[in-house]
Amino acid sequence: MNYSTQAVMGNFSIIMEFFLMEYSSIRELQVLHAVLFLLIYLATMTGNLLTIAAILIDPHLHSPMYFFLSNLSLLDICNISVTLPKFIIHSLIGSQTMTLLGCTAQVFFFLFFATTEFALLVAMSYDCFVAICHPLHYGLIMMPSRCLWVAPGSWLSGLIYSAVHTGNLIHLPFSGSNMVHHFFCDIPHVLKVSASDVYQTEFVLVIASLCFLLSCFAFLIASYVRIFSNVLKIPSMEGRYKAISTCSPQLMILILFLISIMIAVLGDTSDTSPIQNLFVAMVYAILPPLINPIIYSLRNKKVIAAMGKMLRKIFSLSRKYPSLKASKSLKNCFWMVICARCHRS
Repeated sequence: MNYSTQAVMGNFSIIMEFFLMEYSSIRELQVLHAVLFLLIYLATMTGNLLTIAAILIDPHLHSPMYFFLSNLSLLDICNISVTLPKFIIHSLIGSQTMTLLGCTAQVFFFLFFATTEFALLVAMSYDCFVAICHPLHYGLIMMPSRCLWVAPGSWLSGLIYSAVHTGNLIHLPFSGSNMVHHFFCDIPHVLKVSASDVYQTEFVLVIASLCFLLSCFAFLIASYVRIFSNVLKIPSMEGRYKAISTCSPQLMILILFLISIMIAVLGDTSDTSPIQNLFVAMVYAILPPLINPIIYSLRNKKVIAAMGKMLRKIFSLSRKYPSLKASKSLKNCFWMVICARCHRS
């Protein structure tokens, strides 16, 4: 215990700084972890940024499903940026300390983006339900004005939920051990070093949240039962394949997200091995943002075509202006493509 990180009040000390778990004391392995997760982070950022750019530039992708997909990609970028860069820096410099303010910020933003993503996945599932079960009324139900309200509503619900949890977590001082057995400040692990009153209140909030999640999950199951029952009524195999390919990415991402939540909430927070903690954290904190653009890009011909068209325009413009520096050229060409597209529309 490092008592220099604690402020003494009365007969007990208040934690002002946390120590995150060190996954290896060998310097070479720490650097290897940093390089490995840096590659994962760059791959996640690249996939999601390409998805957002393709949707913004291609007018054929200006529909409710792709509007929600662009929001999902933005959330994935934000979500993985809350935890992974700090872990990479800690591995490179060999320091595992995290201030109380930094830990609180991680808890708040991780909950904020995760809750917003769940609300957005529910909206995407409803969009799929309307497209398959009520195709003639799709334009009337999924109007652009309604979609513009659904997206901010999802972000607002995540903000409120995260504020309630984080406020409860920090309204009483932390005392006892300041060792967090994780690579970031996750609620189940932070609760182990919180006051007993905080733990009891948070337990009630978690139970209420699980009840709400189960009700949403029941709604989603009923929606997908109706979706697949309608798909089976389609006479042609080509029509069935098109309908399934439209909704299967949403279903796969939703299942992955729900499994991640269950692992995060119901997982054992006891003193397990560092490697086991790392693998569990990867399942719910790193894998979804990495997998989401792969699921949509590899299974959606429109997104692949839009990405290829965008990249071809960027490289053609970079050849046209060879005097520009590479990084500056790519950035300028990207904005030139967007401006040209907006001017045409």
